[in-house]
Amino acid sequence: MNAPDRFLVPPAPLRTGYRLDDSLDATAGPIFLTGTQALVRLPLMQRALDAARGIDTAGFVSGYRGSPLGAYDQQLWRARARLQAANVRFLPAVNEELGATAVLGSQQVESDPQRSVSAVFGLWYGKGPGVDRAADALKHGHARGASPNGGVLVVAGDDHGCVSSSMGHQSDFTMISWRMPVLSPASVAELIEFGLYGWALSRYSGTWVGMKAISEVVESAATVDLDALRTRFGDEAEAAASMLAAHVGSKFPAHAGSNLAADGGSPTADRGGMRALRRGSDLHYRPGDTPSAEIEARMAARLGLVQAFAQRYAIDRLVRAPRDAQLGIVTCGKAHLDLLEALRRIGIGLDELAAAGVRIYKVGLAYPIEPTRMLEFARGLDEVLVVEEKGAVVEQQMKALLYNAPPGSRPRVIGKTGRDGEPLLPEVNELRPSRVLPVLAEWLARHRPALDRRERVGEFVRPPLPSNAADRVRRVPYFCSGCPHNTSTRVPEGSRAQLGIGCHAMAMWMNRETSGLIQMGGEGVDWISHAQFTRAPHVFQNLGDGTYFHSGYLAIRQAVAAGTRITYKILVNDAVAMTGGQPTDGVVTADSVARQVRAEGVQRIAVVSDEPGKYARRKALFPPGTSFHDRGELDGVQRVLRDTDGATVLIYDQVCAAEKRRRRKRNRYPDPPLRLFINEAVCEGCGDCGAKSNCLSVVPVETPLGRKRRIDQSSCNKDYRCADGFCPSFVSVTGGTLRRPVATLDPERLAHALESVPEVEPASWSGPYDLLVTGVGGTGVVTVG
Repeated sequence: MNAPDRFLVPPAPLRTGYRLDDSLDATAGPIFLTGTQALVRLPLMQRALDAARGIDTAGFVSGYRGSPLGAYDQQLWRARARLQAANVRFLPAVNEELGATAVLGSQQVESDPQRSVSAVFGLWYGKGPGVDRAADALKHGHARGASPNGGVLVVAGDDHGCVSSSMGHQSDFTMISWRMPVLSPASVAELIEFGLYGWALSRYSGTWVGMKAISEVVESAATVDLDALRTRFGDEAEAAASMLAAHVGSKFPAHAGSNLAADGGSPTADRGGMRALRRGSDLHYRPGDTPSAEIEARMAARLGLVQAFAQRYAIDRLVRAPRDAQLGIVTCGKAHLDLLEALRRIGIGLDELAAAGVRIYKVGLAYPIEPTRMLEFARGLDEVLVVEEKGAVVEQQMKALLYNAPPGSRPRVIGKTGRDGEPLLPEVNELRPSRVLPVLAEWLARHRPALDRRERVGEFVRPPLPSNAADRVRRVPYFCSGCPHNTSTRVPEGSRAQLGIGCHAMAMWMNRETSGLIQMGGEGVDWISHAQFTRAPHVFQNLGDGTYFHSGYLAIRQAVAAGTRITYKILVNDAVAMTGGQPTDGVVTADSVARQVRAEGVQRIAVVSDEPGKYARRKALFPPGTSFHDRGELDGVQRVLRDTDGATVLIYDQVCAAEKRRRRKRNRYPDPPLRLFINEAVCEGCGDCGAKSNCLSVVPVETPLGRKRRIDQSSCNKDYRCADGFCPSFVSVTGGTLRRPVATLDPERLAHALESVPEVEPASWSGPYDLLVTGVGGTGVVTVG
């Protein structure tokens, strides 16, 4: 019963490179994949499996970007040719709820008499806040159901540690509230394996199936042996279908003997026993649904099918199962790897645990847990330690399952809380090996003194810093060099601004009277009520163009309807910069925004830009009365808008600096021939250039005459705001290029020098190690990582 633990097997040699194109070409053997690339492979592999079964399906992917799924759309676009060849369509939705509704439409195809394919399998993606926003649409889609040969996978990108979000997220409980099954993959390989399992489960049960895609998995890379992956689930399901039919008929008599509509099945040969399943229950998508309690009853009935499918085709793994065990450890998702790493650090192997009478069970289907294997696992145990991310998803289900279990199968279950009910494993922030280690070591020492390794815990767990100690490692997030927000987020003296979702939120650390944070699309609406109970007459509200197009224009509509005195600063940067520089999913230009907000009722509109001259021949595209200004006039323009009654709009139009840099490297954007330098002999070190520009490329330099300033030419994005101060030390160089270092060592001397260098001893270290990559946006840090 001891299943091989693939997580402890050394990776096989790479068969191909890490490029996305290579990863799509590979069909077998070991390959190096990122988590994002695995999600791109997923629909292509499902389509290939269907073709091998003789089912003429298509795929449909839609959702909205956001870390850790911030680069998914970019990789899908790069693979456009392959996706189209496989009849997999990708629609980047305007927002998450519209993407979910579009995915629902994919399940309607199988019951359409004029369909061009047998069925469509769908994939929705979005980060944790997107799951929250799209909750109504996702719940409706799940309630309506999946088609028998289609199926829907709901990929939730959870940011457990609030690394790139307004708050930490755990989507499990949200999906559970809809009775949606939840899969929890632990690795890049399992993103593929669990995704294919999810579509099979969805087709079988009629549910939409959730799959967690957390940062540590999606934003990682690994060697994946494609030959070792389980890719077929339910192929031999004829007998299981009859079993499920009897199961549903006995538990839910209202569904016994019902059938899909005559045009509701696949025109292809019956694959996987789906016809037998349909004879037993009508729990899949039905085109004639009307609001009724019947829909809710079907959602409950489907969970029985989910558990029956999981009983026959398990995604859980019994890692170690000694017969005479008294202790057990249950893991779920990435927490399994945390457990393995914690054990490695204190020198305890899985076989050593098994010899000491400790069973280990890895849960893949986090909800609903499969009861028969869990009860068998718990038989004879005295206590079970549950190690899982965030809140107690598996632990709560285990306690409910075992509460009425017969004697001998009712162990004590601890995890988020201990024996005494006090907190044990943390349920806030990310779970890490260093957070598992103290609890695990203490637990083993109490129950198995021979495995007491508590003296080694201190080697890997740092003591907390004193409350007054400064964190010398953490770098405050900051705007890139030349970022338009360096200028656009300033406010006049006596005013304040409110934050929103986007890069501009970093202004909160820059002493710019900017604070507060609201959900995406709610920017400024909190001021509508606040304004009625304060003597402050006005507020500025920052709003990125991506957020504006996503849902932010509704907030402006609300402010106009309420007659609130507020100025929206719509920051048109020509890219969704925060997630990788993607284009917005529609037309978002200064003139289109101006026309739309005028149609919403905004009467006073001002446009500010670093290149106001570009509007000279385009003013007719803007609403009458729109004013145009250079960014040097920003303060005065804001003062005028501040004193104007009602809702006003300032459109700040300047291309994202990181995107300028990328486009210039590809010769897709003008590269000014002008470079600025600081003559250190003249510079007095006052720092006014840095204050004017707020730019990271203005760096201090120590000289014999004290600290001066220098422009780091390697990171400069040619915004030139540093020259706005009155300073004679600035030197402009037109037409010059940066000099490349000239080699001072001739080839022969270099070869001789290299020959004298002794050979380095190969490292024998087999454990993980840390590598710190430093830098700011647009300089290749993400690519290197």
